[in-house]
Amino acid sequence: MLRTCKDMEIGHSLPSENAIARDLQVSRTVVRGVLDRLSQSGVILLNGREKTIQRAVKTSDYMEEPSTLLSIDELENRFFDWVLRMDVPPGTVLNVAQIAKDFHVATHTLQEFLSSLSRYGIVKRRARGGWLLEGFTENFALELSEFRSVLELNAVRHLIHLPADHAVWGKLAALEQDHMRLLSRIETDYHDFSKLDETFHFTVNSVVDNRFVREFQKIISLIFHYHFQWNKEDERTRNEAAIHEHLDYIEALRSRDVMRAEKAAKRHLATSAQTLVRSLKAHDHLA
Repeated sequence: MLRTCKDMEIGHSLPSENAIARDLQVSRTVVRGVLDRLSQSGVILLNGREKTIQRAVKTSDYMEEPSTLLSIDELENRFFDWVLRMDVPPGTVLNVAQIAKDFHVATHTLQEFLSSLSRYGIVKRRARGGWLLEGFTENFALELSEFRSVLELNAVRHLIHLPADHAVWGKLAALEQDHMRLLSRIETDYHDFSKLDETFHFTVNSVVDNRFVREFQKIISLIFHYHFQWNKEDERTRNEAAIHEHLDYIEALRSRDVMRAEKAAKRHLATSAQTLVRSLKAHDHLA
C-alpha cells in the first residue's frame, strides 16, 4: 500500500476497498486495517469512503521486515550447541520466551521441539508451567547405547560391501583429513569434535536407507553429540582418544574385512557409552 501511495500525487484519491483488496490479493478486513494505519500516520486522509493522499511516503513509514525464523531442524542444532557452548547444566529452568527471542524461533515451534525432547527424558514440563532441562537415567543411557550399536553395526555390514565408486568412500576420505586437521590443533579446538563426531556417525549410518533408522539416528545424534559433553572433566583427552578411534574405524572399513570393521565399531561405540554413563554420574543425575 505504501508503494501504491508513493506512486500517487498528493491530493489524489485511492481506489475503493474492493479494488485495493483485489490488487493486493488480501481481504477487505486487512485493507481496512492498513488504511487505518496509514490514516494514523498521516499518509492518507479518510473521509467516509474517500481516501486522499495527504503527504509523501517516508522511509520511516515502512515496517521492519520480520526476521527469518528457525525451522525445527535448525532449532535442534542451535539448542544443543547452546547447551554445549554455554555449559547449561541439568536442572536449569528454561525461559521459553527468552530462548524463542534469542534463537529467532516462533514460540509454538520451540514448545513443539521441547515436547518432542520430553519423550526421551531430556526435558520435562514443570508442574507450574514451563520446562526444565532434565537429563535421563543410567538405564536409559545403556538401553540407548545398545540400540545405537544395533543400528550402526548393521550400517557397517552394508557399508563394507559397497562398490569403490560409492560416494561414501569419498566422504570418509574427507572426514579422515578433517580428523587429522583437528588432531593437529586439539589443544585449543577440542570442542569442535562434537560436530565432527556427529558428521562421522551420520555418514556411516547414511548408507542404510530406512525411514525408521533415520528417525532414531536423529535423537541418538542429539544425545550422544551434545548431552554427554556436559561432563567437562578430561574433555580434551577424551576427544583426542575418540579421534584416534575414528581413524582406526575408517581404516577398518576400508579393509572390507567385516570382523575387523565390526571390532573397530564396537570399540568406539563402547567408549561412547562409557562416556555417556560417566557424564550422568558426574552430574549426580541418576534415577
